[in-house]
Parts: sequence; structure tokens; C-alpha cells
Amino acid sequence: MSEYKKLKIKEWAVEDRPREKLLSQGSRSLSDAELIAILIGSGNLDETAVELGRRILTSVNNNLNDLGRKGIDYLKTFKGIGEAKAISIVAALELGKRRKDADVFVKKKITSSKDVADFFLPLLGDLNHEEFWVLLLDRGNKIIDHFMISQGGISGTVIDVRIILKNALEKLAVSLVLCHNHPSGTMDASDADMKITRKIKQAAELMDISVLDHIIIGQNRYLSLADEGMMY
Repeated sequence: MSEYKKLKIKEWAVEDRPREKLLSQGSRSLSDAELIAILIGSGNLDETAVELGRRILTSVNNNLNDLGRKGIDYLKTFKGIGEAKAISIVAALELGKRRKDADVFVKKKITSSKDVADFFLPLLGDLNHEEFWVLLLDRGNKIIDHFMISQGGISGTVIDVRIILKNALEKLAVSLVLCHNHPSGTMDASDADMKITRKIKQAAELMDISVLDHIIIGQNRYLSLADEGMMY
């Protein structure tokens, strides 16, 4: 009876080694499964790391955003993925989100609701809980800062309008945009969404600060209250 062992990447045929492929052809030449294989290093008794990576991706219909919504416990359900490997995958996905967010932040002048959505989708698009954020803008509609004001829910008691205005005044913002996510993916503004929008808008007007929009982020989608004529 032969004894099986899991193959490490260095034991594969050269043409099947993603690390060597990355060095010779560049990172863009690798498939998502090959990139995951580099992170996990080895597969299990029945499949290589690339095959395991491909199976992980297939479980989320090859959607990296959906994979980003999964946690360490989900990844550990795959044979060959322990806690350390799961952490590596989660960390890599988080770095990808932060890189995209940094690219948007550096270059952005906000000219439309889509610009705001592009900014917040990497932050909020794959969360399993609700977060409420504020984007501060200068006179030229360039981004000054962004910050989270609450986590886990949205209501008049959770959102502290005073903190929003304090930050806006300290950063000399002349306008701001509100944004929060709907983890369920629904794109309808609730009564609570409308109530907090009006509350913040009215308070900001007293400080000569304009609330330009309130963006609701779903899964790769967004709703702009300004575009829908709902900023009243």
C-alpha cells in the first residue's frame, strides 16, 4: 500500500509553480486560484494548493468580494486550511480592499454620487454588519477626511450629530456626504435612513455646512438619495 503525502509547491512541475510563474511572467499572469495557492503554500492529501484554491473560489462562485465576506471559520471548513492559512487569506483580501481605498482617496475630487460609491464600496461592500461613515469635503469638493460614526445599526440614538459637526468644523469642511451600508443588499431607504439624514442636514445648515448626499451601499450596488430627489 503506497503512502500519500500532500505536495508542497516546490515539489510541483516547474510549469505548475505559481511562485515561479509570478517571477517570470508577473503577478497579473496568475489566476485567482494560483494567487491563493501562494498564500496557503500546500494543499491536502487529495489536491494541490491550486486545486484547493480553485475549490474555495468555486464555493463563492469565483467572486472575491463574496469570499471577502467569509470569515476564518468558513475557510477552515476546507480540508487543508488551518487557522494560519485562513488568516493569510483574510489578511490578503483586506489588503486588497485597503489598496483600492487608498487609490481612490489620493486622487478623488467628488463630482458625482458614483465617485462617493467608488470610495466607499471597498470599505463597506462586503461587511456583514452595518456601519455609518461621513466624508468631509473642502470648497473644491476634494476629500479632506472620512470617518466612521457608528457600527451595528442606524438610528437617531446611535448617530451622534455633534461628533459629525465637531469633526467637520475642526477640518474646515464646507460640505459632507453621509454613507452607510445595507448588509442585506436591499437598496431601499428606510424611515430611519430618512430621519437621520434630515436630522444631520438641519444641524449642519446651522453651521453653514452642506450635506450633499446620503449614499447607501449594497453588494456592488448603491443608492444615492440626492440622485433620487430624496434629500429634503
